[in-house]
Amino acid sequence: MSELELVDTLDPFSEGINFSVRPPKKSWKQITNLSGGEKTLASLSLVFALHHYKPTPLYFMDEIDAALDFRNVSIIANYIKERTKNAQFIVISLRNHMFEMADLLVGIYKTQDISKSVGINPHIFEVKKAFAPQPGQKALQEEPPASQPPAKRRALAAAAPEAPATDID
Repeated sequence: MSELELVDTLDPFSEGINFSVRPPKKSWKQITNLSGGEKTLASLSLVFALHHYKPTPLYFMDEIDAALDFRNVSIIANYIKERTKNAQFIVISLRNHMFEMADLLVGIYKTQDISKSVGINPHIFEVKKAFAPQPGQKALQEEPPASQPPAKRRALAAAAPEAPATDID
């Protein structure tokens, strides 16, 4: 739960707002008194509520996941991917799960004092399941468990001895 209140109701543009939130199982607090992760989640909740009310076509977010744990990074990444299809999100991030949910990765690097960029479609690296076996046949390959890190899942899939060829998007 959250509440926005004008600091100066007579001149609303002079002072700003007080943003109070009530995290689950906690008491009401000013946003300034929250932890970094709680501040991030409260602020993103406000942005997503405003997006739901009146969508904007483009959002640019810089390391919004820096103060979040893996679980909350996953929640935010999935929310952006699934619930905001009517807008474009450019998210600067250093977190793997945010990368995995991206439609396009853009890497910026510097070589010989010149900045360059490279775009990568992360979906071409996905491991696909083998076709379902016919009755009486043994499955050729199962997808490595999701509990493994992505790089290890790719390595496990590549090392499978009976792995059939897969199509790349």
